Amino acid sequence: MNRISPFRAAVAALVATAAIAWGGAALAQSPAPAASPSAPPAPAASASPAPAETPSPAASAIPAPGTSPAPVASPSVAPSPPPAAAQTPATPPAAVQTADPFGEQFTLEPRKVVVMKGTANWDSAFDTLIDSFKALNALLEKQGIKAAGNSMIVYTSTDDSGFTFLAEIPVDQEPKNLTKDMSIGKSPEGKALKFVHRGSYDNMDNTYEAITNHLDDKKLEAKDTFVEEYITDPLKTAEDKLVINVYVPLK
Repeated sequence: MNRISPFRAAVAALVATAAIAWGGAALAQSPAPAASPSAPPAPAASASPAPAETPSPAASAIPAPGTSPAPVASPSVAPSPPPAAAQTPATPPAAVQTADPFGEQFTLEPRKVVVMKGTANWDSAFDTLIDSFKALNALLEKQGIKAAGNSMIVYTSTDDSGFTFLAEIPVDQEPKNLTKDMSIGKSPEGKALKFVHRGSYDNMDNTYEAITNHLDDKKLEAKDTFVEEYITDPLKTAEDKLVINVYVPLK
């Protein structure tokens, strides 16, 4: 963590009780059906029809053929709620996975890389890194060697004025005629945390400050190095459109 803090200045520094009322109302209305028994006396006045009409009270259950239409209507009301419930699942699909994972556990795999050592001042940091990438790419192009992965910067030390670094490009075959600042090596490996930065290099202060806070909150200790992987080609991408994965190896 002491490794990251000095890297940037910005780093240093959620019911309805009416149901009871409706339930009481329903109970108050239930006695009203008791008045309906007064209706049977009227049918009882007709002597012969009396036996025929005695079933009529029970007809609510037996003459289902004649009275069945009414019960059929009640079931038709029940189906209506399911459609509403069926529509609710259609509403939830909202893509909320736009944010990049922050502090994702990651394992760095070592890769063969062509390396160029360098030093830079914070004031001209990005230009210096770009120059290193240009030199490495020129070497590979001249020998017809294609990069086997994204360009990387490995920070080896930092202070208030600047930093030392390794510019690395993964390759499948070793290039020849390396300059004195170039060599063939392996990229960092081991357990790390992955963070994503989008935007210009100059605005990375906010990203590194958030990384430092994350490490403090989780009580994690970083190694004396960290890695920037340029997902977008820094030689062809506008600086404010950069996408950079930052890997913080852990002790």
